[in-house]
Amino acid sequence: MTEPLLSVRDLAVHFATKASWADRFKGNGGGSAVKALDGVHFHLREGETLGIVGESGCGKTTLARAVLGLVESSRGEIRYRGRELSKLGRGELHALRREVQMVFQDPLASLDPRMTAGDIVAEPLKTHEPRRSREEVRRKVRDMLAKVGLQPEMINRYPHEFSGGQCQRIGIARAMVLAPRLVVCDEPVSALDVSIQAQILRLLTELQRESGLSLLFISHDLSVVRTICHRVTVLYLGRVMESAPCDILYRRPRHPYTRALLSAVPVPDPRKERARRRILLKGELPSPWDPPSGCVFRTRCFMARPRCAADVPLWRSAGKDRGAACHFLPSS
Repeated sequence: MTEPLLSVRDLAVHFATKASWADRFKGNGGGSAVKALDGVHFHLREGETLGIVGESGCGKTTLARAVLGLVESSRGEIRYRGRELSKLGRGELHALRREVQMVFQDPLASLDPRMTAGDIVAEPLKTHEPRRSREEVRRKVRDMLAKVGLQPEMINRYPHEFSGGQCQRIGIARAMVLAPRLVVCDEPVSALDVSIQAQILRLLTELQRESGLSLLFISHDLSVVRTICHRVTVLYLGRVMESAPCDILYRRPRHPYTRALLSAVPVPDPRKERARRRILLKGELPSPWDPPSGCVFRTRCFMARPRCAADVPLWRSAGKDRGAACHFLPSS
C-alpha cells in the first residue's frame, strides 16, 4: 500500500493561559492549558476526501491550522508525502505552501476588500511563480475564474460587488490556481444558502475529479459531509471518537456520539422523520480548560458507566479505515 498523502499521529495542540486570580489564591503559580487537540490521528490518501466533523469547539479549525503549520503542535507528528512538517526548513515550508492550500469559512471576510478578484487570484502566482509575465498571469487568472464559474469581465470587480457564493468561488480559484495536491476546506459552505451549498460542493467535486487533488473537508453538518466525503472522522473535545468510510458510518455508526449526531440530521420523508428515534445529548460541551476525566464524552453519554470516568478508552480498530474509542462498543 502506498504511503498516505497526509498522515497525522497522536497530534496535540495545547494553548497555555495566564494564571487566574483563583489559581494565584490557591498558590498555583502557573496558568492552565487549553487542550484544543489531544491525541488526534487520521490519514488522507491521494484523490480522497476526508470529512472532519463535530460540534463547535471540538477542535476542527485548530486541526486545520495545525495541518497548515499555522499553529505549533505540542505533541505528535504531521507528515505530508512522508515528510514531517516540524522538521522542514523555511525554504521547504515555502515550497510546501504551493501544494497545500485552504478555502475559508467566511467567503467575504477571507478576501481583501482593497483587491480586485483578479488580483486576489493572481497573488499566489506572483508569490510562487514570480518569473511569469504579467500577460501569462492575467491569462491564467481568467482561465481559473472561468473554471470556477465566473465570467472573465468580473476580473476587475471588488469583493463587495459579488454575492456570498461568488466570493467563495473566488476563494476556491485562489486556492486552485497553483494546482495544489491538498486543499483544506474549513466549513466552506456553512455561510451559504442551501441551493448555493450544493453548487459549491458540486464545483469542489468536479475540480477534484479533474485534478486528482485531496480534500480535507471540515464541517459540523453531517448531511453536507455525506455528499462529498469518502471517509469521515468524528471529533469531540479535541479527541477522535470514531472514523469510518462514509457509507458505513451513516449505516452503522458505532460510537454513541456519532449516533447522536446522526439522529439530529433531518430526514426528507415526513413520516420517517416523525417515526424515528432521536438521541438528545444532555448539557453543553465541557470546557477544554478542564475536560472530564476518563472518556471526555462521558458527561453527555447515554451509555456512560463508572468505568468511563476512570479510564480513557483505547482506540479499537474494526477493519480497514474503521475504528472507535469507547469502552462499550456494539459488536458490529
